Amino acid sequence: MNKLFFKTQKFVTNSLIIKKAIELNLSLEEYLFLMYFDNNNYYLDMERLSNDLGLDIAKAYNVFNSLISKKLIVIDTIKDKEGRMIEQVNLDNFYDLLLEDETKEEKKEIKADVFSAFEREFGRTISATEYEIINAWLEKGYTEELIIGALKEAVYNGVSNLRYIDKILYEWSKKGYKNMDDVNKYNKKRNNEMKEELFDYNWLDEDE
Repeated sequence: MNKLFFKTQKFVTNSLIIKKAIELNLSLEEYLFLMYFDNNNYYLDMERLSNDLGLDIAKAYNVFNSLISKKLIVIDTIKDKEGRMIEQVNLDNFYDLLLEDETKEEKKEIKADVFSAFEREFGRTISATEYEIINAWLEKGYTEELIIGALKEAVYNGVSNLRYIDKILYEWSKKGYKNMDDVNKYNKKRNNEMKEELFDYNWLDEDE
């Protein structure tokens, strides 16, 4: 055996899994079990698992049952290629917890982008009241894209206050707009209709 043996990749993990394991106060063995199942799509084989992780079979069963009781893993019964019923470990519950954390981080980033956009357009730091109003829009379900679009619409019209932006968002919501594509499609349609009315207008009748 030489140093190259230790450089061979055995398990693959990421910071999300490590962070969640610490947050859940998992034992080292529980963490290793999750890593084992995450990296190996093997059918449930406790003897193989205990050998691979260097644990006696009794300890392996205790750790395994602990993960089940914490609802981090479940056991699915499926058919193999030969039609035999076998057990397989399902980590969907654990993955759902990881996705929840990722979604929370994404929402934080979205909020930061929205607030930065307002400060950039207003040319100043937003007040605590303005912060709460913008946050309320996000909580109400308005997308970051739509809020920033309403902000730019207001600034384009020479109005830089949240009451005006709120009216824009309200009107867009009433018309069922979910994103700026919906807004742009409506504006394009309206502009085309206005052009048609302009060309259809009988200018000779006006002179009479």
